[in-house]
Amino acid sequence: MPDLLSHALIAYSLATIASWRYDWITRPYVTAAMASAFIPDMAKAALVIPSARVAQLIGMPFDWFGLHTLGAVVCSVLIGVVLISQHERRRVGLLLSLGASSHLLADALLRKPTGLSYPLLWPLSRVYPPTPGLYLSTDIWPAVVLSIVAAVVWSVDKRLAPT
Repeated sequence: MPDLLSHALIAYSLATIASWRYDWITRPYVTAAMASAFIPDMAKAALVIPSARVAQLIGMPFDWFGLHTLGAVVCSVLIGVVLISQHERRRVGLLLSLGASSHLLADALLRKPTGLSYPLLWPLSRVYPPTPGLYLSTDIWPAVVLSIVAAVVWSVDKRLAPT
């Protein structure tokens, strides 16, 4: 659970800081960025329905982890953009991309036994880039640090808000 919270806090902080520069980024847009930070974790559906079971059902190779890559994130963002009104698409697309890409980049910093991250840029590249191994997804301290950062961002945002 600290992993999901951390992703939401990163997206909140980035979108709120961007709202200081761009007046059109209002709270609903910040919420869209936060929601999109969960897009890559759709791969956690494997906890409910294992990949092998889905492969057996559809009769072809299948792996949920494909949803945790750049290609799947781009497709998911495009689906999200198509589902909203036409005049909002560009703005929402930018913030959905911000939230989802912040998730991918944060996960690229995870500590892995091999010292390599996952194929972040798939399908463009199958390269497993090296990871600095800063933390585990189960560590509590990133969520604590990001909570403090988000609280500072929230406090500054409240002071900058017109009264």
